[in-house]
Amino acid sequence: MSNPLDTDAGSEMFASYESELKLVQADLNQKLDQIAEVSGEQRKAAIRSAEQVLDEATELLDQMRMEKQNIPSEARSKINIRFRNYSTDIDEVKRKLKSLTDDRKALFGDRYTDEPQDEHLEQRQQLLSGTERLERSSARLQQSQRTALETEDIGRNVLADLYVQRETIQNTRDNLHQSEGYVDTSIKTLRGMARRMATNRIITIAIITVLVLLIVAVIYSKFH
Repeated sequence: MSNPLDTDAGSEMFASYESELKLVQADLNQKLDQIAEVSGEQRKAAIRSAEQVLDEATELLDQMRMEKQNIPSEARSKINIRFRNYSTDIDEVKRKLKSLTDDRKALFGDRYTDEPQDEHLEQRQQLLSGTERLERSSARLQQSQRTALETEDIGRNVLADLYVQRETIQNTRDNLHQSEGYVDTSIKTLRGMARRMATNRIITIAIITVLVLLIVAVIYSKFH
């Protein structure tokens, strides 16, 4: 398992939005292909559905723009390149959708009249598109919650590691204090031994001096 301190939540969130955007782009491209194959009310409904998916893609792109600010600067250059590529793709889709929307003949069909449109059909299409978008938003929210839980777990692991390190430092400090006590005791013992050695040396010198004086006194008394 990698070190929790090396994990970057900003990168995880960006990658999560990036994965969702890829799915939305695939769905959007499919809907654009469908627009080109239908006309009349079906074409208008397909355009509305594509516009809603495009709004979702734009929202994801905005989320990615905010999340990439949380990524460390040394890793942000590659992220910026990928973000610009996605932004360019979305702009191209917008232009293509606008071109398809402006094609009024394909949009209304050859039998277009000013009669009222089928409002129920439009409402059903909007309801289906809204439900689809809600499901995607719910999936994105669940992914964000999973990422938040993973980040929380990482935070707990980091705190646990810091607690263990704190206990290790505390034990090391206590051992150091205990060692200092042993050193102080050893120094006192050595000083006591040094004083006793000095005292013994003085006593020895005094005894030798007395003996020498006695010998000298004995020799002097024999010759006088």
